[in-house]
Amino acid sequence: MPLNILILGGTGFTGPEQVEYALARGHKVTLFNRNRTRPDFFKGKVDQLIGDLNDDVSALAGKKFDVVLDNPTTFPFWVRNAAQHLKGNVGHYIFISTESVYRDNSRPDMDETDGTTPMPPDVDPYTTVRENAGKYYGALKTFAEQEAERQYPGRVTIVRPGLIVGPLDRSDRFTYWPARIDRGGDVLAPGTPDDPTQWIDSRDLAEWMIRLAEQRVIGTFNAVGHVRPMQELLYGIKAVTTAGAQFTWVPADFLAEHGVRGWRHMPVWLPPVGPTAGFLRRNNARAVKAGLTFRPLAVTASETLAWHKTRPEAEQKATADGAIAGTATAKEAEVIAAWKAKQTTGGTTND
Repeated sequence: MPLNILILGGTGFTGPEQVEYALARGHKVTLFNRNRTRPDFFKGKVDQLIGDLNDDVSALAGKKFDVVLDNPTTFPFWVRNAAQHLKGNVGHYIFISTESVYRDNSRPDMDETDGTTPMPPDVDPYTTVRENAGKYYGALKTFAEQEAERQYPGRVTIVRPGLIVGPLDRSDRFTYWPARIDRGGDVLAPGTPDDPTQWIDSRDLAEWMIRLAEQRVIGTFNAVGHVRPMQELLYGIKAVTTAGAQFTWVPADFLAEHGVRGWRHMPVWLPPVGPTAGFLRRNNARAVKAGLTFRPLAVTASETLAWHKTRPEAEQKATADGAIAGTATAKEAEVIAAWKAKQTTGGTTND
C-alpha cells in the first residue's frame, strides 16, 4: 500500500535519494524545508511545505502522514517544534542520528546497546545554539533521539549512520580519495594496509530507510557497511580509474609528527588504537538483519568520481587542495618525501 511520507529536508545529500526511491515505489512524498537548497529539484513530483524547524513549523498544521523521515535535526528543540503539529498525526517517525552519539569508541564491534554521550550538566540541550553544535554534536543528537521517543512513544526508528558517502557529498570525507587517486602518481596512504575502515553509500542508507518505513520497523540501528581494510578501499578505487596511482603507506605516528591527522587530512581513516580503536569497526548485524544491503565499492567509487567531475572548477580545486578534507598536493608530496628519506631500504611504496 502506498505511504504518505513527509521528509524533513529532502534536498541535501541523502534526502534526494529517499525521494527518488520513494516515488519509484509508488509513495506520495511531501517535503518540509526552507526551500533554499535546490528549490526546483523535485518540482511537480512532490508537495512542498515551506518552513523552518527553528521557528516556523506552521505549514505542518493539520497535516497527517504515515511516516516522517527526519534528516536534518541536530537540536532537540527541532523535534519538539515539529511535534507541536505532528505528534498526533504521524504513525511512524524515522530519525537519522549518528554514530557520534556513542560515548566510547575504543573497542571494536560495539553495538546499539553501548552508552551514549551525555550533555554536561551545566549545558541545556534545548537552548544550545548553532555556534556550539560541533562542540556538543554527539550529546545533542542523543537528546534529539530521546525527544523523538518522548514525542512519538513506540513509533520511533533511530538510524545511526557512520560515514555517509557517494555522489552529492561535498564534505570530501570520501570524495577526496577517488579524486586524488584519479590524478595518479604517488598517493599518501595512512597507517597500514590492514587498518580498518567503514562507510555507507547514501543510496543504500536512503533506500533502506524507505523499506523500514514500508515494513514499519521500530528500533535502533547502526547504519554502516561491513568493516574493510584500508587497502581494499584504496585499491578498489584505483581499479575504477586509469591513472596508474601507487600508494606510499606511512605510519600513523609519522603522519602525526608531520601534522597529518586522521579523518581531516586522511579521510575514512583513524588510527585503530586508543580512543578511536573501534570507531571504524562498529557492529552492523542488527541493521543487516533488518534488510540493510550494500552496493559494490566499484559502483560507489566510480559514480562518486563521475559526479565529482561535474562539480564547478572551484570545488574540484578545493578538493585537490584539501580545503575541506584531505591533504593538499604540496603537503602530500612533502610528507611522502620525508618518509622515503627516513627509510634505509625501500619496500614501503609498493603499487
